[in-house]
Amino acid sequence: MATDVKELMAKVGKIRILTNRLIDDQLAGDYHSTFKGQGVEFDEVRPYIAGDDVRTIDWNVTARTGVPYIKRYSEERELTILFMVDVSGSQSYGSRTRSKMELAAEVTALLALTAIRNQDKIGLVLFSDKIVKYIPPRKGRDSVMRLVREVLAAEDEAKGGTDIEGALKFLNGVQKRRAVVFLVSDFLASRTTDNESRTTSFERLLRATARHHDVICVPVSDPAESALPDVGLVELEDSETGELMLVDTSSAKVRGAFAAQAESDREELTKFFRKTGIDTLEIATDRPYIDGVRALFKRRARKR
Repeated sequence: MATDVKELMAKVGKIRILTNRLIDDQLAGDYHSTFKGQGVEFDEVRPYIAGDDVRTIDWNVTARTGVPYIKRYSEERELTILFMVDVSGSQSYGSRTRSKMELAAEVTALLALTAIRNQDKIGLVLFSDKIVKYIPPRKGRDSVMRLVREVLAAEDEAKGGTDIEGALKFLNGVQKRRAVVFLVSDFLASRTTDNESRTTSFERLLRATARHHDVICVPVSDPAESALPDVGLVELEDSETGELMLVDTSSAKVRGAFAAQAESDREELTKFFRKTGIDTLEIATDRPYIDGVRALFKRRARKR
């Protein structure tokens, strides 16, 4: 157990160094212009200057002083950033140097550290087919490292299916104030279900959540999920259901069908997000994620 804790803390330290460097080198200043505050608040009054919007004139002060004054407002910058991270069985998979869960922890750390630098609050919901852990939003650099530790620690116990609908219902119940929500998952449940009514229900709930919160979906993938290697007979296990299947990967037809189904699933998921109008940040275990994060920030900055 001591060794496990030592390894875990080593991973956390490595992620902290990596993400801090990425923020300093490539993200400094981008975050502030990307996410909107909760609204505007009164700042001060000052004398009217030619060219000011007459709609901002403070008529009470103007009448009292005999000199036109205007009201100035500033944006309320404090945000609540909530990370909803899928810790179901499929998230522990990884065919390269890191698992999907480790990648989720890195991206969570990057975004959380950036948020903390802007004095925002951060919180965490870990879910599988149930709510695994909830950490209410709070400020402070220690909060970031705790979030990362919890995500990485969950990998050892990752099991079960994925209930994104249940997680969204939990979010809407505990987070009444508007928040920026990063929903991190491989979204396998939404892609593999044959129940059309369930898909419609998921879409309806996601749309409803997005009306109250600023939702950003973060699909996580691994290259081995879209291409089978030619290694003969292999027994594949569904990491969420435990179901076993014997597959002959030496068959070009089998490999082709697998790749075609994976591509179809990916396209359907892309169409789904486009249909809902929700921002996405696609990340994969075999490629750097920083360019995707920067692209997301730039898209949202242009929208503002």
